[in-house]
Amino acid sequence: MDMPSLLAVLALLMAGFAGVEARIKRTDRRMARVERKLDLVLDHLGLHQADPDLERVAALLRDGRRIQAVKVYREITGAGLKEAKEAVERMG
Repeated sequence: MDMPSLLAVLALLMAGFAGVEARIKRTDRRMARVERKLDLVLDHLGLHQADPDLERVAALLRDGRRIQAVKVYREITGAGLKEAKEAVERMG
């Protein structure tokens, strides 16, 4: 394969990966919106699901360690930074 063909294939692959990454980001944003809405519905109904792992996050919040709480929330849930910050803010 000559160099221009190789570069063309590489460019197509990179464009494909960029498209997939954009789709994943859109999906993540949509999921975060759905989760926020579901949290609002559950709060409105007075329903709370106790997650034992999230008790660690709540304890950190009670101790005033908000940044550590965000870090632990991300470890537990795999959430992104923005999503984790918003979730911790809702908790505290």
